[in-house]
Amino acid sequence: MKSQQIRQTFLDFFKNKQHEIVASAPMVIKNDPTLMFTNAGMNQFKEYFLGISDPKNNRVTDTQKCLRVSGKHNDLEEVGVDTYHHTMFEMLGNWSFGDYFKKEAIAWAWELLVDVYGIDKDCLYVTIFEGDASENLERDTEAYDFWAELIDKDRILNGNKKDNFWEMGDQGPCGPCSEIHVDIRSDAEKAKVDGATLVNADHPQVVEIWNLVFMQYNRMADGSLKNLPAQHVDTGMGFERLAMVLQNKQSNYDTDVFQPLINEIETITGHSYGKTEQEDIAIRVIADHVRAVSFSIADGQLPSNTGAGYVIRRILRRAIRYGFTYLDKKEPFIFKLATTLAHQMGDAFPELKAQQDLIINVIKEEEQSFLRTLDQGLILLDSMIASAKANSQNAIEGSKAFELYDTFGFPIDLTALILREKGMELDEKGFDKAMQEQKDRSRAASATSATDWTELRSDDTQEFIGYDRLEADVFISKYRKVTSKKDGDLYQLVFNMTPFYGESGGQTGDKGYLQSADGDTVYIVDTKKENGQTVHITKNLPKEVKERHKAVVDARQRQRSAANHTATHLLHQALRKILGTHVEQKGSMVRSASLRFDFSHFAKMTPEEIDQVEQFVNARIAEHLELEENRNNTYEDAIQDGAIGLFGEKYGDVVRTIKFGASHELCGGTHVKNTADVWHFKIKSESAVAAGIRRIEAITGDAVLKYFEQQDETLEEIKSILKSTAQNPAESVQALQDENAALKKEIEQLLKAKAGNLKGDLIASAQEVNGVNFIAAATDLDTKSIKDLAFEIEREMENLFMILGSNADDKATLTVIISKNLVEDKKLNAGQIVRELGKHIQGGGGGQPHFATAGGKNPQGIDKALEAAKDYL
Repeated sequence: MKSQQIRQTFLDFFKNKQHEIVASAPMVIKNDPTLMFTNAGMNQFKEYFLGISDPKNNRVTDTQKCLRVSGKHNDLEEVGVDTYHHTMFEMLGNWSFGDYFKKEAIAWAWELLVDVYGIDKDCLYVTIFEGDASENLERDTEAYDFWAELIDKDRILNGNKKDNFWEMGDQGPCGPCSEIHVDIRSDAEKAKVDGATLVNADHPQVVEIWNLVFMQYNRMADGSLKNLPAQHVDTGMGFERLAMVLQNKQSNYDTDVFQPLINEIETITGHSYGKTEQEDIAIRVIADHVRAVSFSIADGQLPSNTGAGYVIRRILRRAIRYGFTYLDKKEPFIFKLATTLAHQMGDAFPELKAQQDLIINVIKEEEQSFLRTLDQGLILLDSMIASAKANSQNAIEGSKAFELYDTFGFPIDLTALILREKGMELDEKGFDKAMQEQKDRSRAASATSATDWTELRSDDTQEFIGYDRLEADVFISKYRKVTSKKDGDLYQLVFNMTPFYGESGGQTGDKGYLQSADGDTVYIVDTKKENGQTVHITKNLPKEVKERHKAVVDARQRQRSAANHTATHLLHQALRKILGTHVEQKGSMVRSASLRFDFSHFAKMTPEEIDQVEQFVNARIAEHLELEENRNNTYEDAIQDGAIGLFGEKYGDVVRTIKFGASHELCGGTHVKNTADVWHFKIKSESAVAAGIRRIEAITGDAVLKYFEQQDETLEEIKSILKSTAQNPAESVQALQDENAALKKEIEQLLKAKAGNLKGDLIASAQEVNGVNFIAAATDLDTKSIKDLAFEIEREMENLFMILGSNADDKATLTVIISKNLVEDKKLNAGQIVRELGKHIQGGGGGQPHFATAGGKNPQGIDKALEAAKDYL
């Protein structure tokens, strides 16, 4: 059964059981402060499990793209080493929100696996929760009894709390689970060892394929358990593992889920899968990681140095270094796999096809950047090795190796490999200590703790009224205390209704205050969205939490944010009009002070294009366009009506559309009622974010007025400095530039004359060493003059080997030129030589065999480099 058919069979089976098929949520999570990535199928349904809102359908099914880079069996550094764990994977799941429970979940799982997919029941084992006396949890005999009707009792195994009690986190819904394991070993192996002994023992052919979670408890902050008001079912089956079983393979990577990628890697690299263990691991790593990175980019998360972007960059760099080290790929190649992936999975996940060009460009640029980093790291590591050997040391200190890893991104496993090749050792304990210290610092800085919610009122659904009102009389529905090292003690408050906009869709949250009838005021310092509800953050609690309060939004900040948000819509329209309809929004940040807008485009915008965009937006502002909105539309109807939606966003059953003239987009943010309220729009900068992604930073309203006032002040300062009487200060600046150019030309002529005088001295200083004219000298000429001088001498002298050192502008440089006949006859290579000599000046360089240069930060090492050069002869 092909993978596409396996996926569709699962969805159709549960559709016939009255489940609604829902789309996969984006893998990158944008409005959940507790999670960067979707790591389980249930993530998009958290608000239902928590009872915050009610689902449209109590039974749903889907295939969810997930990313796991930490936790049980999912350490990033282990993926690829075995054959059944992944970073990105699909999780097939079915859910019941207070509808059916254990009996149906177990019966349907068995029916699908045995009767529909045709898996031999004698290959299956199931586990149930054995109970835990420390928490007064009894054995799940209910699940046992249901399983006993379907499978031999000796195939029902007890599982401990670690394996068979599932929890959302430190707090929240949880409950016992029942895992289904499959034994795909040969009959001979099964006869030797009972499969029951290998369940949950990390055996590559005895693996868990489906977990049925029965949510019936709520974990409180003090660790105690309370019964949930409703019982839920949450199941997750590993799609890649299921394909391995149904396609009669011994590895996930042998299935048609991964084989197209592996075949392409073989073609590109010239290495064959199945020949050596290390090359196989490298190929598995690359095949796995390109999926994770591609899906993340398609969902709008680009590689970066912080947060979720850092995770994606780390995954991609791990793939690059495996190709670099074990497949001999010193140039970008992983980007080529994106086309194969889009062809293979684009029907199930159309974002891969729609974003294919972007995925290719981003991965290629990341590869080029990291390969340059690897080159720099190799030079630094060579310097460390040379320093260690000079001090008769046979190991590199762990702290230095960590610095190489942490500061320059140089992989520690590559460091260890190079050291072994050179007969040296790595201080692994020192490295691990430095790594742990950094993790401890990071963990301490970000650690938070929260008390349980104190429930005051039980409103079915919190109502947002902030589109129409900036203040309202509200009641506090619930609150809790949250403590962190960074922010200290804060309180989170949820109201029965709120005019406050919670941070989402790129727009920052509202600020304001909460006031009681007797004038007691609590300031709301931020507003977030969490699990579908708006959470207001304060530094202290109101004195009377059960009383009615007036909630007031800071109107000035809201108006500024609304103006900037409206401007992003007009900017998006302008870019598509002027640059082309290939432009798509790739992210935004809307604050009260400014706006930031990321978009797909292949080239730097010209000043003329920037000016046209500004004029377009300001023309729409001048037209006084009224806001048109529809708050009760379906996603399908909105798109059909011409609204633009964003890739990587999770839209609900009901969506809101915003129109200002021809600008028509899906948006839940706040906006001005008329474009005239934006007042004016000014682009402050346009820059690159990643390959194919540009960023515009801009301002509106009173921020533009302040900007123009500052520009006027700067102009007056320039006039004062120039002491010019000219009406146009540009004329004075031009005169200065002309004078500067003339002086530069004069300096060049003087340097040329100086170099001419030096040439004769250098030629006269040449020594003959083994038939080679050797010249080594220090000079204070600039880089260009040294290069010109070197080639002049090379034209006049035969059999030349010359090295010149310079300390111009406090930067050490070395220049090596070798006659071309010596390159051939004596196998001398200027690029290799200057790279080695560059260590004396704490730098590096390279070039051609005939001519090369190096730069460094240690001018005191120039003399040593000049002395060492003669050794090559």
